[in-house]
Amino acid sequence: MPTTISGIQPASLYRLVSRLRSLVRNFLWAQVLVAMFLGIGTGLLLGPEAGLVDPDISTTLTSWLALPGHLFLALIQMIVIPLVVASIILGMSSSESMASLRSTGLQAGAFFLATTLIAVLIGMGVALSIKPGLYMDTASIHLAPAAAQAPELAQPTRDLLTELPGHITAIVPSNPLKAGMEQNMLQMVVFAILIGIAIVSLPRQHQKPLLEILVSIQEVTMVVVRWSMLLVPFAVFGLLSKLTTQLGLGALYGMAMYVLTVITGLALVLVLYMGIYRVMTGASISQFLRAARDVQLLAFSTSSSAAVMPLTMQTAEEKLGVSQSTARFVIPLGTTINMAGTALYQMVATLFLAQAFGVNVGPTDLLLVVVLAVGASIGSPGTPGIGIIILALLLESVGIPAAGVALIIGVDRILDMCRTVINVTGDLVAATVLDSRATTEQARLPST
Repeated sequence: MPTTISGIQPASLYRLVSRLRSLVRNFLWAQVLVAMFLGIGTGLLLGPEAGLVDPDISTTLTSWLALPGHLFLALIQMIVIPLVVASIILGMSSSESMASLRSTGLQAGAFFLATTLIAVLIGMGVALSIKPGLYMDTASIHLAPAAAQAPELAQPTRDLLTELPGHITAIVPSNPLKAGMEQNMLQMVVFAILIGIAIVSLPRQHQKPLLEILVSIQEVTMVVVRWSMLLVPFAVFGLLSKLTTQLGLGALYGMAMYVLTVITGLALVLVLYMGIYRVMTGASISQFLRAARDVQLLAFSTSSSAAVMPLTMQTAEEKLGVSQSTARFVIPLGTTINMAGTALYQMVATLFLAQAFGVNVGPTDLLLVVVLAVGASIGSPGTPGIGIIILALLLESVGIPAAGVALIIGVDRILDMCRTVINVTGDLVAATVLDSRATTEQARLPST
C-alpha cells in the first residue's frame, strides 16, 4: 500500500461507523417502521376523511411535523457532494498504480451500466406481466388527456442522436462550483475522477498535502452525517403524516398492486446480484448477506445510499475482505452512478401510470424509456426522494401526465427504502467482485 494514504487515515470514518452500527443495534430500522405506522395513523386522523381537524389547521400541523424530514434531506444534500468527491479522490489515490486504477474504473463502470440496464429490463418485464395500472381507478382524476400529448412522442427520439455530442461534452464541468451548486452529480464525479488521476500522477511529496485536506473534508462531512442520522425516525414520521393527510388511506390501498410489482422486480434484481456474487467469487451467499446485514438495515432505515456510504466501505473492507483501494474507489463511485433499483422503479412507475391513464407505450417508446431510465439514474444523488424527481422528468418524455406522480408519491417512501437496499447491495457486490478479479489477475502475473 502506498504511503500517500497511510498515516492520514480518517479516524472519524471509523468513529462514525461505530456510531452507525450502534444505531442499527438500537433498532433504528424498527424505530423507522414504528414511525411509518404512526405517521400513517396521524395522517389519517388529521386528514379530511376523519373530519376531526379543520383543513387549514391540518395543513399547518403537518407542515411542522414534516420539518425534521425536510431538515434531514437538506443535511444529506448539503454534504453529499463533498463526501463523494473526497471519497473518490482518496480511493483513487490509494490505488497501487495508474494501470490498476484504470482497470478498476473501466470494470466498475461496465458493471454498473450492465446491471442497471438488466434491472430496467427486469422492471419492464414485471410491469408488462402484472399490469398493475389496470387495477387503478383514475376516472376521478382530472388531468390533461394523454392523446393531446401524443404528437410530441417522436420528438425526443428524433433529436436524441443530434443532441448526443452536446450531452457528452456537458458531462465535463466547465465550472465545478456551478455543477456543485446545481447538484449535478455526474459532472462532479467526472471532476473528482479527473482530479484523482492528476493527483496520482504527481510526485508523492506533492500528493500528501492535498490528500490531508481531502481527509479533513471527509471528516467534516462524517460529522454532518452523524447529525442527520438522529433525525431519521422523526423525518419518516413527519413526511408520512403529511403525505397521508394529503392523499388519504384510499390512495395507499389503491397502490397495493403497484407496490407489489416494484418489490417483485427489486427481489429479482437482488437474486441477480447474489448470482453474480456466487459465480464471480465462489463465496457463500449467506455469508455475504450476514456481512451486509447492518448496511442493508441502515439503508432501509435512511433511504439514502450516501448516508450509509461510510458503513458500506467499512463493511466491504472488514467483513468482505475487499482491499482498501478498491473499496474506497468503487463504493463512492457506486453511490453516485449505481442506481439499478432506482432505474427499475422508474420503469415500473412509468408503465404503471401509462396503463392507468391509457397511454399506449409502443416498442419505440419502451426503448426510449429504457435509455432515459438508465441515463437519468446514473449520476443522480444517492439521497432520499430523488427517484420521484427523476420520474417526473421521465414521464413527460413519453406523453404521460407528469401530474400522475401524485398518485404514487404516497408510497414512494416505502419503495425508496427498498430500492436503496438494492443499490447499496449492488455497491458491495461490485466492490467484492472487482477486487476478486484484481486479486486473481495479480496471482497470474508471475506465471506469465
